[in-house]
Amino acid sequence: MKYRKSPAGASLLAKALDHSTFMSAVKPLSRAGSLPLLMGVFLLLSGCMVGPDYQKPATELPTSFKEGAQWQRAVSNPQGALDSQWWRAYQDPVLNDLVERSAKANQSIIAAEAAYRLAQAQVASSRAGLWPTVGVGLSGARGVGGGASGSTTSGLTGSGGGSVEQTVSATLSASWEPDLWGQVRRGIESSQASLQSSDALLAGVRLSIGASVATNYLGLRQLDIDIDLLQRQQTINQQLLTMIQAQTVQGTATNDQLLVAQDQLSTVISALQTAQRSREQAEHALAVLVGLAPAQFNLPKAGDYRFVMPLPPPVVPSSLLLRRPDVVSAERLAAAANARIGVAEAAFFPTLSLTAEGGFRGTALGGLFSVPNRIWTLGPALAETIFDGGARAAAKQEVEATYDQDVANYRGTVLGALQNVEDNLSAINHLHIQEQAYAQMFQRNQRLFGSQEAQLRAGTVSQQAVLTQQLVLLQAEQNLRDTQGLLSQGSVALFQSLGGGWQAP
Repeated sequence: MKYRKSPAGASLLAKALDHSTFMSAVKPLSRAGSLPLLMGVFLLLSGCMVGPDYQKPATELPTSFKEGAQWQRAVSNPQGALDSQWWRAYQDPVLNDLVERSAKANQSIIAAEAAYRLAQAQVASSRAGLWPTVGVGLSGARGVGGGASGSTTSGLTGSGGGSVEQTVSATLSASWEPDLWGQVRRGIESSQASLQSSDALLAGVRLSIGASVATNYLGLRQLDIDIDLLQRQQTINQQLLTMIQAQTVQGTATNDQLLVAQDQLSTVISALQTAQRSREQAEHALAVLVGLAPAQFNLPKAGDYRFVMPLPPPVVPSSLLLRRPDVVSAERLAAAANARIGVAEAAFFPTLSLTAEGGFRGTALGGLFSVPNRIWTLGPALAETIFDGGARAAAKQEVEATYDQDVANYRGTVLGALQNVEDNLSAINHLHIQEQAYAQMFQRNQRLFGSQEAQLRAGTVSQQAVLTQQLVLLQAEQNLRDTQGLLSQGSVALFQSLGGGWQAP
């Protein structure tokens, strides 16, 4: 166990930490009436703090990320600042507006801000323990005294023969408990670490809400594209069904072909309803995220929306994870628990209270503030608990166990953050390959559709064959645009997993 001591109290601290030595040293001083010397000893010791000094728990971070060769040369850059407006990378003014509105009006953010203010007040409350308490009082009393039979005072006599006495007093009092063993200062240290944890939680809520806004918004734009493509597919499927119905009547198409055409139309109609429902729900979610009721919010469709896919630079340090809000919050909770160990250890040592009171007391308000009416008291009080049934030992064991728990939670949070980043990198890597494959399919189907149209003009293929190829082209475009939307949303998840941004060293 490490102890921090001030230079002035260093020579006395070793003896003071031995409880029996401390008490044996104090008793002769008190018997000898050496109050000034005793007070000097306590004032020297007031620079000491018991309990362990905090050391950040060690964590093993990889020098590279597993997913993707472009992540193999990661170099730590702890001084680099994260981009606090990461959503602007998507180059969408509507998205910028929604994220900024959510930062001001989202109820989860407002609640987290209130929790942060509460933590600030707790720090101020802890700091107040370092200072004396000063009070003033003004009082008056009137009553019958127990004077001897036949005597009178001030010309007033009670019914029982005693005199009526009147007193008036005005006092100024002060009390102070010197922080001999650092109990108050360790408490301040703990509350400050808790404040920093609350600050990180607030940043985490802001990041989470911003990411939710971006994900829902990009998902809504993806659904807008899906709805448009599905509506066009529905139109083509209806045309194909009409043709096959006519061919069935003419006997050139079978009833099985008619049933297949009907199923294809019903499938598209069902998918369209699913997309429209999902679009409405995404709009409702955005409304709540920006602090509005769904009935008060409407987001018009954007024509020909193009997804932007911001990607990190080829070198990203894994140490960025240590700046994730959840990682910072977990580490600060461990620091707060460590400081509370010092608070628990300080309870094993005696406490000193200094009190002083001065003022005036007399029989009337007039002339109260005169030298003959002056009163004063001054005195220290030394207190030590000699038996508590093991309560202090149990309290110390409790905070030590809490510290161990918080350290484990911190390390677990770091590991979870690493997994989160790797998962998002893996998703982006595979979505990139899918997007390339779908882009190639879309280009091939564009050429096929162009060929079918040329053959239609030459009279070598039917209108039905052209419509069928157009339907395949629309489905290929939907696959491509859906993958682009998922890739864009995946970049939001990567922004969030890296704590709100990245920066190359």
